[in-house]
Amino acid sequence: MVAHETGIIGLPLRLLAREVYARVCEKVGAHKVALITGEEKIVPAGAKYSVCTVEAMPRETDAAFVAIDEVQLAGDLERGHIFTDRILHLRGRQETLLLGAATMHGILQRLLKGVSVVTRPRLSHLAYAGSKKLTRLPRRTAIVAFSADEVYAIAELIRRQQGGAAVVLGALSPRTRNAQVEIFQSGDVDYLVATDAIGMGLNLDLEHVAFAQNRKFDGYQYRNLSAAELGQIAGRAGRHLRDGTFGVTGQVDPFDEDLVAKIEAHDFDPVKVLQWRTADFDFSSLDALKRSTETNAPVEGLTRALPAVDAQALEHLSKDGDIRALATGKERVALLWEACALPDYRKIAPAQHADLIASIYMDLARHGHVDENYMAEQVRRADTTEGDIDTLSHRIAQIRTWTFVSNRPGWLADQLHWQEKTREIEDRLSDALHERLTKRFVDRRTSVLMRRLRENTMPEAEISPTGTVLVEGHHVGELQGFRFTADQSAGGEDAKAVRIAAQKALAAEFDARAERFAACANGDLALGSDGVLRWIGAPIGTLVGGDEALKPRLVLLADEQLTGPARDKVAARAERFVNFQIESLLKPLVDLKNA
Repeated sequence: MVAHETGIIGLPLRLLAREVYARVCEKVGAHKVALITGEEKIVPAGAKYSVCTVEAMPRETDAAFVAIDEVQLAGDLERGHIFTDRILHLRGRQETLLLGAATMHGILQRLLKGVSVVTRPRLSHLAYAGSKKLTRLPRRTAIVAFSADEVYAIAELIRRQQGGAAVVLGALSPRTRNAQVEIFQSGDVDYLVATDAIGMGLNLDLEHVAFAQNRKFDGYQYRNLSAAELGQIAGRAGRHLRDGTFGVTGQVDPFDEDLVAKIEAHDFDPVKVLQWRTADFDFSSLDALKRSTETNAPVEGLTRALPAVDAQALEHLSKDGDIRALATGKERVALLWEACALPDYRKIAPAQHADLIASIYMDLARHGHVDENYMAEQVRRADTTEGDIDTLSHRIAQIRTWTFVSNRPGWLADQLHWQEKTREIEDRLSDALHERLTKRFVDRRTSVLMRRLRENTMPEAEISPTGTVLVEGHHVGELQGFRFTADQSAGGEDAKAVRIAAQKALAAEFDARAERFAACANGDLALGSDGVLRWIGAPIGTLVGGDEALKPRLVLLADEQLTGPARDKVAARAERFVNFQIESLLKPLVDLKNA
């Protein structure tokens, strides 16, 4: 794109648009690049290049270059008609580039005469690894499920067994999603639990993809994923020249040989039909607009899309007497259709979403802009970072609605103020959600300790005067004398990590303590009536019966980690003190025995 004087690229996700925007800014400078999504607009004066979500792409452009990414989404039941419209109508003056799966090859050649097809083979090999239990999955694995509840349940199990997991869902804001991806990429955790949101736009250091489910609700029905959809997700494992693997967990039946062969060879059934909806809307009346949305596809290879969120809202609002009274004339009808484009971020009932659109539209039609007090109240309701994961996710969906409103030209009297306000709130909510997700699904102690152990570096240990042991700043247990007691809250892999890390970190401490103990004064030692020898209050050994009454045997109270010369020094010093005590306090008995 930047090889051309001007250009525009459309991407399937807001997250991906932001990534590409940042990369283009690095190449040509931020003053030359615009970012345009439904919820965000950064448009410098004289910008040469525009990075957009496909929905936010203009229907006409004078740009020299146009690119549309992931064009296979033109077959998607929900969003496909938007991709199809851009594919069919949006052209660069010098070059138009359609990027996507090879499954689109045939349909594009039929619909776009003279199109040139260039293929790029995958450089790494993708292999099926069969079925593995969740607790036996290798490091650097993404576990894929298709509902938030299932994602959270799996992440909770991984936290208990492996120290933690990052979580990625489509409903997360880009800021939260990037923060979660970062804790995986940095190695803080070795597992990522995600929906099919990882299938696009995220470059991840993955070696294995495990499917914990292979059915999803696509907005209309529950169905099995197609081979192409499974392949899109499985293909995140291994990138460029590094091979990857994919498989299933114990919750899913193993893939059959035909499916495995298709995914490994990237050989999928071609897309035969694209979703289509007219872009030639009739705004002469409300009923005319409704009829125009129901226009049938004009050519073979296209099929009329099912009613989208905007069409469903229009159907509901067309039955409202107040709305019908306002929606008269082309401008008012066109404005209603523009209001119906408000995305349903909250995933609520169509009637509820339509009611929200009605409130906005009536303000626009009567006053020319959304009422500031109404806007302020809606934004205020979302402006709190208290609550659990579900509560914060809901608030982010709420504020995204008003971020969208703030970015619609002419909808607000003070548009810039509300853009800044809603963006600030979304950022704070996103940070709070990341913190809650990390707190719930990542055991920081275990993840830090496991990483240190993998790197084979000596963990930093800190021991307080009272014996509290911190390794890398995390509490791992108590050291009393020469005995270490691990934190009792640790279990599973956590306990193992704590134990191993403590052993490594305390090795030098045991040797140093042995030297100090061997050189300590008698005043630092005490032998109690219970037969326990203490060093500055810490139990060091205990006396048990020996062969003679005045020659008890000393048993060290020390971990196996105290070995070799260090253990010999401790034993020798303790025995000298015991002998001194016997010879001093029991001298008459010793003299009697020796007489």
